[in-house]
Amino acid sequence: MDQQAHSLDNPIWTALTTHHAHLSAGGPLARRYCPDVAPFAAMASDASPDAWLALAQLLSAGDQVALLSCSPLKPPARLRAQPVGRIHQMVATKRDTRLAVHADIVTLGAADAAEMLELASMTKPGPFCKRTHEMGRYIGIRSEGRLIAMAGERMHPGGHVEISAVCVDPAWRGKGLAGRLVQGLEAQIWKRGESPFLHVLSSNAGAIALYERLGFRLRQQFHMTRVEPAD
Repeated sequence: MDQQAHSLDNPIWTALTTHHAHLSAGGPLARRYCPDVAPFAAMASDASPDAWLALAQLLSAGDQVALLSCSPLKPPARLRAQPVGRIHQMVATKRDTRLAVHADIVTLGAADAAEMLELASMTKPGPFCKRTHEMGRYIGIRSEGRLIAMAGERMHPGGHVEISAVCVDPAWRGKGLAGRLVQGLEAQIWKRGESPFLHVLSSNAGAIALYERLGFRLRQQFHMTRVEPAD
């Protein structure tokens, strides 16, 4: 397997120690995103006692982070683990750098952060925080000035870019907006010489079917686990 493929085996860690180091806290054994950026954390090793200790030191009382792992996690007594579900990691297979011209697709930024958070809170595409938009490029579609759909770039591990926060206002679903946004991001990522990928809950059959129609295929399955300090 090449180096780029290896970067997807521990994507959170790879992103936190490279492109997103400035959005993170921690050291050589464990790192996490700043809480207002994303609720993700990772360990460098395969859950060694020292790595667990380093992770615990990054968590305050009432704090929670989510980790991806190939097998179920068993933290030490000072931490409590709650399984969230299985995650499909899917990679794009149809390389296409052609940029579709859609006049209604706009670039989103800091000025749109409140609207982005509102749309994500309503549609629940996955974790989305006040500063999540700082992780990469986000695009959206508006109707009469109101944000009705968006998608963006989240983790950035070694030659790959994660497409995330794909969501559409319920009143506007069924019109192909999500597919157009995903394909627009894909084209930009391919054009930069990188490869698109994404994560989706294995139970979300509708989203998986959409991504398969867009040319994504399953690469690996992970366990997602929420970890917090024990009482």
